[in-house]
Amino acid sequence: MSESRRPYLLSLLACLAGAGLAVYGATRTWSVQVTERPEMSDLRTVQTGADVAPWVMGLALVGLAGTGALLATHGWLRRALGGLLVLVGGGIAVSAIVGRAGLDATEVNTLWPVACALGGVIVLLGGLTAARLGHQWPRMSARYERRPAAEPAPAGVNRPVDSRAAWDSLDRGDDPTA
Repeated sequence: MSESRRPYLLSLLACLAGAGLAVYGATRTWSVQVTERPEMSDLRTVQTGADVAPWVMGLALVGLAGTGALLATHGWLRRALGGLLVLVGGGIAVSAIVGRAGLDATEVNTLWPVACALGGVIVLLGGLTAARLGHQWPRMSARYERRPAAEPAPAGVNRPVDSRAAWDSLDRGDDPTA
């Protein structure tokens, strides 16, 4: 593996894993409140991370989408997206910490808020790497970029037939003989 690709793959993996960890942690039980009722069974109210801190789930999904966008962008846009992922990762971590702090300490599962905060920090680090080095990373093939239309030939001039262009025009639904 070349040295220029290693940070690229690690950044993608970090953003993907961190956002995935935050999504998973936000769906787990963060708090169980037990209300005792005389002569009846206790009433248990379960709160997930999405109930306690809904921003965690939303920001984690933005982190997953941003990871996919890192693949499709290049240059300054990829660096700007890395900066956005830094903000998203920080937002995930802060939201998880604030959500955990607002719960009653006796009825809390601390594993999942910590996992969400850790996932946010991992997204932050992956985004920081993309913001610093993203312009140096390889880009997608030019096959996916839009090409300008070819100039029409003057009347009476026969150009050699480009078979690839003919097939591409057929794929678009155009008439290649026009």
